[in-house]
Amino acid sequence: MAKARTSPLRSGFVHLALIIYTLIALFPVFLTVINSFKDRASIFRNPLGLPDAKSFSLVGYESVLKQGDFTLYFQNSLIVTSVSIFFVLLFGAMAAFALSEYRFRGNALTGLYLALGIMIPIRLGTVAILQGMVATGLVNTLTALILVYTAQGLPLAVFILTEFMRTVSDDLKNAGRIDGLSEYSIFFRLVLPLVRPAMATVAVFTMIPIWNDLWFPLILAPSDATKTVTLGSQVFIGQFVTNWNAVLAALTLAILPVLVLYFLFSRQLIRGITSGAVK
Repeated sequence: MAKARTSPLRSGFVHLALIIYTLIALFPVFLTVINSFKDRASIFRNPLGLPDAKSFSLVGYESVLKQGDFTLYFQNSLIVTSVSIFFVLLFGAMAAFALSEYRFRGNALTGLYLALGIMIPIRLGTVAILQGMVATGLVNTLTALILVYTAQGLPLAVFILTEFMRTVSDDLKNAGRIDGLSEYSIFFRLVLPLVRPAMATVAVFTMIPIWNDLWFPLILAPSDATKTVTLGSQVFIGQFVTNWNAVLAALTLAILPVLVLYFLFSRQLIRGITSGAVK
């Protein structure tokens, strides 16, 4: 009985902590958005104030639309991010299912090997990655970014999804096998629907580093045809002068897809994060 009484309290505390954390995390986003609608003088004079009749200005958005092909940059970012997330979820879920479902010699070592990417940043291999892309002719292509980001996101996906898939009932999977379902049908029709909160969590945590990344687009795909929105916004940052209105406007536009994804998957995301904390 005591456990039943404390569980709602723990659940409420976790949800409250997540709400407070979200508000703190969104404060820089709020500052970026409100300052993107101000003139340059007001940005530095009163950065915390809301735009009014005197300070309101759309000069930053006008600069973004006139200088650089930001429609193409957004398209490149959307393609790279969506395709990378798809491959991360697909291959990560398949590897996690194999590790959680089948017992074989070296299971633990294989899981450890797949999780090494969490501890070893992929940027340490930038030189080797660049050499490989040059040798295969993939420099200045979106394919290069998709391959790198898929490899970058797989370790965390495998680590998270393996733990969730171990909680799926063995009786359910065995019942599917008795009914004649193949292993692929069990994976896609029985297991994946039960781990949707974990999949949403992995998708959000995978999207944010990819969408905001500047390093690999600058190294692997710096041409105008393959620039991402984060790299494209750097055109407004000069060595001596920075067009802060345009930078803030570009960042505001870049923030929108992340916020949309967060609100779409917020319920699944919270369920995925708190599922192990409220048992």
